This record gives sequence, structure tokens and C-alpha cells, in this order.
Amino acid sequence: MSDTFRAAQARSDAIEQQMAENPASLRMLTGDRPTGALHIGHYFGSIRNRLRLQDSGAEIWQLIADYQVITDREVGGDIAGNVRNLLLDNIAAGLDPDRATIFTHSSVPALNQLMLPFLSLVSVAELQRNPTVKDEAKSAGITSIGGLLLTYPVHQAADILFCKANVVPVGRDQLPHLEQTRVVARRFNDRYSPVFPEPGALLSEAPLILGTDGTKMSKSKGNVVELRMSADETAKKLKGAKTDSDRVITYDPDTRPEVANLLTLIALCEGIEPTVVAEEIGDGGGGALKSRLTEAINTELAPLRARRAELEADPSYLTDVLKRGNARANEVAEATLDEVRAAMGMVYL
Repeated sequence: MSDTFRAAQARSDAIEQQMAENPASLRMLTGDRPTGALHIGHYFGSIRNRLRLQDSGAEIWQLIADYQVITDREVGGDIAGNVRNLLLDNIAAGLDPDRATIFTHSSVPALNQLMLPFLSLVSVAELQRNPTVKDEAKSAGITSIGGLLLTYPVHQAADILFCKANVVPVGRDQLPHLEQTRVVARRFNDRYSPVFPEPGALLSEAPLILGTDGTKMSKSKGNVVELRMSADETAKKLKGAKTDSDRVITYDPDTRPEVANLLTLIALCEGIEPTVVAEEIGDGGGGALKSRLTEAINTELAPLRARRAELEADPSYLTDVLKRGNARANEVAEATLDEVRAAMGMVYL
């Protein structure tokens, strides 16, 4: 475990304590790119923590990052349809538009304008070293990184800092982006005046969920179980999940990562330890493992899928949610941009 991760874990532990003692002091920002429907990696890696923060009484900001769709692709695809899917998935999962501000990138000009001063605070070398940028480029098959992808971490810093969020629920793979946000906030505060908090990560129970092929779960790879899938579609997808040739099921993340991943998913759904799940399955083999996982996932997602069907029948409700969220985000972003201009000595009238 690296020193950086240990520090992130310590901050996450402190946030857990804040949630218990003073949740009103927490302001969460998290976001999704509208490149398709959300999947169980999003659900266990971030959504469940979003809902925990919401239920604790923390202030919730949920971004639909439509501008970031084109960071690693030339064609955006059906962005409007995907924005709608993200709204459906998040609200169906339990995000409450009466307690959360849900908004889109492209509707908040002042947020995006923060990128200009923020870019002056980081070097090209720092951005080129960011491992998440490299992973995104590799996943998309990009050999020449474009300017928008290179500056992706700075755009995310603007996302988080425009509303002065102090907590972001992420998996371990997103920590480099959040660390860049902390650096941007620190440098701005040191160079001008203390405007921004240095946000911490609320780390998920499952820092990395593998896809059905045993690699990192990704919509672009098609190795995901989407939240909107039917029970039968889920069963078919999980039937092809990678395991290994050993019939006896054991929890060993180092030597049996694919089996351990499936056990972890069952444990997250059932609220027990993966070692206990492994002992209960015993020598039932991959078939028994996948059968139990299918039942666990379908049971966990049944309420979400039912609520999603209800929401789909009322498209005007989703439009109203975005309209209200975008208005609130613009109000806050413009106030923050005014504060930034004042700190930089750029108020002339």
C-alpha cells in the first residue's frame, strides 16, 4: 500500500466519522459521463456511497458530465438519450432530486470557465503523468492524446470545486484525479487567497470491480451488467463470467482474482464476508457460484428496476429535474467565479 493511498484511506475514515457526527458539514460532488447506461461497477463503486451520504444529511451535487463524453472519442453518440438514462438510473437507485442538485456540464458556463485559471496552476508534465488519463487513452485505443483528454483532471477539478465540494465518493482507480483537484485547490489558495476546500475521497467498499471477462469493468468493453438489464439478461451475462478450473471455491484475491471478484459482489449484495460465501459454496464450483451471484444481483437491483420503469413513463418529470438542477448549479457557479475573479484582482467595475 502506497503512502498516497494510506493518506487517502485516512481521509476517507475521517469522512466516515463526519457522516456520523456532523453530516451537514459535508458537501458531495460526483459525476457520470453519459456514454451509456450505468452498471454494477458504478453501483457498488459509487452510487451506494452517494446514497449513504444523502441519507446521512450531507449536501448532494450530482453531475452529468456531457462535455466529457468527447474526451476520448470523436463522436458523442446519443448524448441526449444517455443523459436521460443516467437520470433514470440515479433516481431509480434512490437519488432524491428534492435533496440533490442534478445538473449537466454544458448548461453551466461559469463552471467551465474555471478551467482557465485552474490550467495555469498545473504543468503539462503533471497531466501527462496522470495514470487515469493514460488508462482512459489505452481503454479507448487512443495513441495521440488530445487536449481535452489531457486536461480531463483539471476539468474534474472545476466540477468539484465550483460548488466547493469537500467529499467525492470514488473507487481507488479515480484517486489520481481527486489528488489533482486537491493540488489545484491548494495552489490557488496559496497563490491568491483561501477560496477552495481540499476535498477528500469517500472510498467504496469495493475499490475495483472486475468485468465479466476478468478485466476492469468498462462500458466500452461490453463486460458489464447494466443496472437496467432484466433478470434474464443479467443471468445470461453472468453465465459467461470468467472463473477458473478449480472446483473448490475459495476467496483468494491474489491468485484467484476472477473468483474473488464474484464472491465480493455476492458479499456486497448479501452484507456478509466473501470468505463466508466461499465456505458456503464449497465444492459447488463455478456453476453454483454464478447461480448465487445471479440471484444476489437480481434481488439487489429489483427495486431499482421497478422504480426505473415507473420513471420512464413520465419524461416530463426528468426534464423538470434537470431544469431545477441546472438553475441551482448556475447560481452557485457564478458566485464562485465572482469570488475567484475577486481573489485574482479581476474585478474592474
